[in-house]
Amino acid sequence: MFDLKNKTAVVTGGANGIGAATAALFRQSGAKVEVLDLETGCDVTDEAQVKAALARIGAVDVLVNNAGRAIRKNAIQASREEWQSVLDLNLTAMFLCSRLAHPYMKQRGGGAIVNLASIMGLSGGLYPNASYQASKGGVVNLTRALALEWAADNIRVNAVAPSYVRTELTAPIFASAEMTQTVMSHTPLGRLPEPGDIAAAILFLASDAARCITGVTLPVDSGYLAR
Repeated sequence: MFDLKNKTAVVTGGANGIGAATAALFRQSGAKVEVLDLETGCDVTDEAQVKAALARIGAVDVLVNNAGRAIRKNAIQASREEWQSVLDLNLTAMFLCSRLAHPYMKQRGGGAIVNLASIMGLSGGLYPNASYQASKGGVVNLTRALALEWAADNIRVNAVAPSYVRTELTAPIFASAEMTQTVMSHTPLGRLPEPGDIAAAILFLASDAARCITGVTLPVDSGYLAR
């Protein structure tokens, strides 16, 4: 049920962190994996670049919308340009990539999209980070909206909501002993997810094991949201 043989998967932001772990796990599961990342020559905020990349790939069964960024400034400090840069990558690029992948999936009789949300899209978070939290809240509802819109095309749309995972994106948090202690105090299991834990959840939602699951956001948060 977790076999992705003969499937073509596209992973945005797949050069590092959760995206790289997902791409590696998908390959282990038999998928042909294409990574859309600045490091591979594709800016996913540029609609024309994404359209050209998908045309080159020619087939999409699974799309993982993983690319994202964080500014980590409160609402007073963040400039409009910084706010917009977060929304452009975390939410608008996700919409564009999904919309551009849709006809390829429909042509193949269906597919699966897995979006990277966050516990920040389901809670107020621990630190001021208005742009990131707003973008991830948008991801949660965009996931629901596309799931309903595309169910008739047999395209499932789900999301994974990680808590604090040690990646380049969260390095500033874990560089501070005080911030790390705060994070751990909100982690009932006493251990934080690794990139591979998030990749495993993504694989589940992308596979036939989740063939009757659509429109959900699955937290992988070591109990953060259960408080």
